[in-house]
Amino acid sequence: MSQAKRIGLIAGYGVFPLEMAQALIEQGFAVHVVAAKEETSPEIENIAASVCWLHVGKIGGMIKALQAAGVSEVIMAGKVQKLHLFRNFRPDFVAVKALLSVANRKDDTLMLKVVSLLADAGIRVESQVRYVPSMVASEGLLFGSSPKKQQMKDMQFGLQQAQGIAALDIGQTVVVQEGAVLAVEAIEGTDEAIKRGGSLGNGQACVVKVAKPNQDLRFDVPAIGPDTLKTMASAGCTCIAVQAGCTLLIEKEKLTSLAKDLGISVYGIRV
Repeated sequence: MSQAKRIGLIAGYGVFPLEMAQALIEQGFAVHVVAAKEETSPEIENIAASVCWLHVGKIGGMIKALQAAGVSEVIMAGKVQKLHLFRNFRPDFVAVKALLSVANRKDDTLMLKVVSLLADAGIRVESQVRYVPSMVASEGLLFGSSPKKQQMKDMQFGLQQAQGIAALDIGQTVVVQEGAVLAVEAIEGTDEAIKRGGSLGNGQACVVKVAKPNQDLRFDVPAIGPDTLKTMASAGCTCIAVQAGCTLLIEKEKLTSLAKDLGISVYGIRV
């Protein structure tokens, strides 16, 4: 296969890296993966042209692996859990140097530094949604039954609150009910925020997930999947609003059936 058809994939946890790899293969790419030992599904080895397994923090090793694979374009798919930055973080020299050079350790600051280092090595980071437009949420009802009147009000209320915390780079998800904020996402992630918020509601809580202002679609695009709906159901949350145009819907077929079976409304809302 010609070098022009090679593409890199920096894979984090979850199903999204697998879906992204499959979509790229179907479009004729040979996918060369750099996978996180603590995060990425071993199934990636069944479909990728090559896989290099590295610990979180091996930025120099990641760059060398992509260069060795002969790629000039790479896509990031799947997050690396922030907790690994405190528990299992094993930075190499390039990562340590990068951390010392940044003003803070906010998500965007760190990711933009990685993008810059890749660019310096001749590797361009492409948008996460470029090759999977069918996975991006549209506006209106996506799955399940239509939201009730109060749920629509909570969506609009939650949208404002979620935008507020997203602008501060705290998190991107809130759980609300009847005009009250039950939980705000922070470092623990979306699912834990849903559990905490749902436990404080009466079975009618609403989840709202948005993008950050001027979201960089090369990394950390908001996403929901089957596990999101399962967590909602066990926590007593009956609807979720996601930002249309920039939220990824992971495993759409499962989302369709789960939303129906669990009685959850999934709605795309335009900012």
